Amino acid sequence: MTKKKLAAEIIGRLKEEYPVAECSLDYDQAWKLLVSVRLAAQCTDARVNVVVEELYEKYPDVDALAAADVEDIERIVRPCGLGKSKARDISGCMKILKEQYGGRVPDDFDALLKLPGVGRKSANLIMGDIFGKPAIVTDTHCIRLVNRMGLVDGIKEPKKVEMELWKLIPPEEGSDFCHRLVYHGRDICTARTKPFCSRCCLEDICAKNGI
Repeated sequence: MTKKKLAAEIIGRLKEEYPVAECSLDYDQAWKLLVSVRLAAQCTDARVNVVVEELYEKYPDVDALAAADVEDIERIVRPCGLGKSKARDISGCMKILKEQYGGRVPDDFDALLKLPGVGRKSANLIMGDIFGKPAIVTDTHCIRLVNRMGLVDGIKEPKKVEMELWKLIPPEEGSDFCHRLVYHGRDICTARTKPFCSRCCLEDICAKNGI
């Protein structure tokens, strides 16, 4: 089976296994996803969802958060880890959104990459989830699973994995595919224990690299 055919089969099976593909970060506005994805670095989405409740209650919009003291942002987001750098990036982002984009998150990939603390993974998440544009989010689950499955061969660098997946995954499938990899990586193809291959919908086609 070619990698392209393997990718198509994996996409189809994961769709059946996980019909709903959504980001596990809670948000109802684009700027909130931008904040949450920065906080999610080296932190669980579940913890981020709890921490941002206080942040958004105190600073309910872009203007308020742009005007906030960085030290106060840090105090609130500290439970997510790396509080100082995350607070600095969030403050910088909100100031740029206010001053350059009228409080709106830009729908341009390169513009997103210029925001403080925003890398390719975050920019792809915003492009896919907010703007419905083609996106491939190479988080730790994605990188681990596509290597195990044999879609990529021993590649761990996020951008290189992303570039390989663009060759295999139809653009309209990329964002949802990556969300489903997160679900599958948490429940079945786990990192901290041996994967539960006997319960995996991909067991008969997976290369099982690294197991």
